[in-house]
Amino acid sequence: MASLLVRSRGALGARVTLVCSRTMASKTPVGFIGLGNMGNPMAKNLLKHGYPVIAYDVFPDACKEFQDSGAQIMESAADVAERADRIITMLPSSPNAVEVYTGTNGILKKVKKGSLLIDSSTIDPAVSKELAEAAEKMGAMFMDAPVSGGVGAARAGNLTFMVGGVEQEFTAAKELLTCMGSNVVYCGEVGTGQAAKICNNMLLAITMIGTAETMNLGIRLGLDPKLLAKILNMSSGRCWSSDTYNPVPGVMEGVPSANNYQGGFGTALMAKDLGLAQYSATDTKAPVPLGSLSHQIYRLMCAKGYGKKDFSSVFQYLREEENL
Repeated sequence: MASLLVRSRGALGARVTLVCSRTMASKTPVGFIGLGNMGNPMAKNLLKHGYPVIAYDVFPDACKEFQDSGAQIMESAADVAERADRIITMLPSSPNAVEVYTGTNGILKKVKKGSLLIDSSTIDPAVSKELAEAAEKMGAMFMDAPVSGGVGAARAGNLTFMVGGVEQEFTAAKELLTCMGSNVVYCGEVGTGQAAKICNNMLLAITMIGTAETMNLGIRLGLDPKLLAKILNMSSGRCWSSDTYNPVPGVMEGVPSANNYQGGFGTALMAKDLGLAQYSATDTKAPVPLGSLSHQIYRLMCAKGYGKKDFSSVFQYLREEENL
């Protein structure tokens, strides 16, 4: 792969300059594929910044509001690639990404030479590298740029993007990504953005479970949950799961726990991301005992009907388990 990337820098250097100069010159149309919980507000932020959006989603209902907002709606990913030379994808899993890029009606069937392809899905780093190689054969450039921050940050345009790919292309990618995020970080070659994302989500799962266990224990010991959260958040136990995304209903407003765990980041998606972390840990022989246990907990939650609820519903899961 290292040799592949070296060849990319040499053979595609002229195209990199061409793409960068073109994208910085004007707000030409941007393709967006995947208009789900995250893709929807991301694409809306591109529209807010004046970029014409050419969109596609496998579920037609997801496209209706974008058509009303002036976006062009296509019938396939290939049709998007035919009309836009900058495309962002936000998809649920590795198989979805492979299908959208390399399938019968995929992006690479009609991609233009010199196109910039930015994948913000969270997928296996190895799959990102395979897609980058396939894109290079078609004369296009692929970058992985998964996000952190959840639906709230996507709506507010405050996402963090972790970007992997040819460094010379980063400026062109950043121009678009800053419309949707407040932090855009270059991580290295293709796949390193995904590596950073799955490491982050493994830590997030661990801290969310820890926060849920801690809050549950405190409540059982007679502490008021709001008071306990306040103490945690001014003490050494403070973390994002406690001070920004608390899993206990009634402690915070505007988070999934205040809305019966609806919206946010689904438990099934967290289980998927933890599976990616486990695969990578096995591949690199990295010991991740807490990551492994978190994976098992979220898999159990999926088996017990929590898959579509926000991952902070682990608090509810623990409460129900203790009553068995």
